[in-house]
Amino acid sequence: MPATRDAAAPRVHVRGVDRSGSLCFDRWLRHGDDPHRVLLAGGWQIDSLVSITTLRTPDVEIALDYRVTRVPAQQPEAYDVPRAPGLTVADGEWPVRFQRVAAYAVVTSDRGTLMSQASRRTGVAGQWGLPGGGLDADEDPDDAVVREVWEETGQHVQLSGPLDVVTQHWVGRAPSGRLEDFHAIRLVYRAGCATPTDPVVHDVGGTTAASAWMDGWQIGRVRVTRWAQPLLSRSYA
Repeated sequence: MPATRDAAAPRVHVRGVDRSGSLCFDRWLRHGDDPHRVLLAGGWQIDSLVSITTLRTPDVEIALDYRVTRVPAQQPEAYDVPRAPGLTVADGEWPVRFQRVAAYAVVTSDRGTLMSQASRRTGVAGQWGLPGGGLDADEDPDDAVVREVWEETGQHVQLSGPLDVVTQHWVGRAPSGRLEDFHAIRLVYRAGCATPTDPVVHDVGGTTAASAWMDGWQIGRVRVTRWAQPLLSRSYA
């Protein structure tokens, strides 16, 4: 079954750059793929994420450029796509394959780390995570994350570079109720806020219920969505 995408989602491809600075690997990120697995299968190990670049071709594409080192190729192990907790599926109901590209940021200031709380429109209502969201049509991911942070928190931020690309693959239901084989591609940036203010959610009725500046102690006292947890500690490295 072919994968569909968010109407605004561009195609994403993974590129490897060797120690000489030469492009040594280039492949599309297919449905369910993760950049680390893709590069290992091609015989390359990731050393660092160099850049997230928008390519202006007839259709906007995103290139994930990694510094890599040659290693023996490792074929990815087969796995069963996990299901969302409590998911029930009717007889004869098949999930639609759906891929979504979104941009997020770990934003820090002298008031702490900027966090957003998921609303009831999501499958993780009440949990806290990173501000961000899906790309609009033909939108650069760095523009998207600045826009999304402002819509969810009211803060004006300055990006300082890419942090990581996190993918997740599961079967669950969209807010519309549609059963989906969902592939999330999350582009994560480091960012700062020079003039932090009291957060306010401008996108009322969306996927964000609340936002707040938190210190490490406060973050440790709330439920943080699983994929964001390791990024919060790495952002200070």
